[in-house]
Amino acid sequence: MPQLTLDQGTVHYRDTGEGEPVLLLHGYLMDGRLWDPVTDRLARDFRCIVPDLPLGSHRNPLNPDADLSLPGIARLVADLIAGLGLRQVTLVGNDFGTAVAQIVAARHPERIGRLVLTGGECFDNCPPAWFRALVPAARVPGLLTLALQFLRLRASRRLPCAYGLLTKGALPHDLIDDWTGAFFGDPGVRRDCAKVTRGFGPAVLLDAANGLASFDRPALIAFAREDRLFPFAHGERLAAILPAARLEPVPDSRTWVMRDQPDLTTRLIADFIRSTPAGEAPTDITTATAT
Repeated sequence: MPQLTLDQGTVHYRDTGEGEPVLLLHGYLMDGRLWDPVTDRLARDFRCIVPDLPLGSHRNPLNPDADLSLPGIARLVADLIAGLGLRQVTLVGNDFGTAVAQIVAARHPERIGRLVLTGGECFDNCPPAWFRALVPAARVPGLLTLALQFLRLRASRRLPCAYGLLTKGALPHDLIDDWTGAFFGDPGVRRDCAKVTRGFGPAVLLDAANGLASFDRPALIAFAREDRLFPFAHGERLAAILPAARLEPVPDSRTWVMRDQPDLTTRLIADFIRSTPAGEAPTDITTATAT
C-alpha cells in the first residue's frame, strides 16, 4: 500500500486505475476501503486515490504535534493532493469526509477541479445528535476508549450510536473488525482519534458554508433522502450555496451511498466528471427532483 510522508506524518492511500484523478474521503472510525464498491467500478475509467485519514482506524499514528482539528485535517488532505502532484482533482466526501471536503473546497481550492458531497456533516450538524456525547468523553483521558468498547461486539454495531444508521444493508463486520482493531490496538491511533473528536463542532462548518459561496467549480450534491443522520434538506442547502452545483437525490439508501447504491453512486460521479470540464461551471445546472 503506497504512502506519503507529510509534515503531519505518514498517510497511507490506495491508488487504482488511470485517467482523471478522483480522491475519495471516508468517515470517522473507518478507512478508505469503505469506498471499494465504487472505486472497483470507477477505476475502469478514472484514477481513484483513497487515503486512510487519521480518524481512528488508520494504521500508523501521525506525529504527536499534528493538527487534527477539522481545518488541520483539511490541510492534510490539501497537502496530500499537492504531494501527489494532482491537479484538477475531483474531491469526493462522505460522512465526516464530507465535512473535510467542504473545508478543503472553501480554504484550499487551488487544485480542486470538481467537488462531490454525499451525506455527511455540514452546517450545525457536527456531530449528529447520536454522537455528541463522544466530544466531552474525548476530553477525559481514557474515557473515549472506554465509551467505544461496545463496538467490539458485532451485536452492538447496529445501534444508532454505532454504525446502525449508516446503511440499509448488512454491516461489513470484517471491515469493522479491522477498523476497531486499529483503534484499540495502538495508543497513538487512539490519541489521534481523541484529538479529532475534541475538534467536532459546528463553528468551522458554518464558516466553511460561507466560504463555499466562492467555490465556482462544478459541484455534485448526492444525498440520500432516507438518511437518518444527515438530512436531505442539508444537501438542498449546500446546493443552494454552491454557485455551480447540481443536486441528485439517492433513493433507497442511507449515508453509505457507496454501499447501499454502488452502481448509482458510480454512475453519478462518472457522468458528472464526463459532462463537466474540471474547473469550469456547468452551462446547464440542473436540480433533480426525482424521489
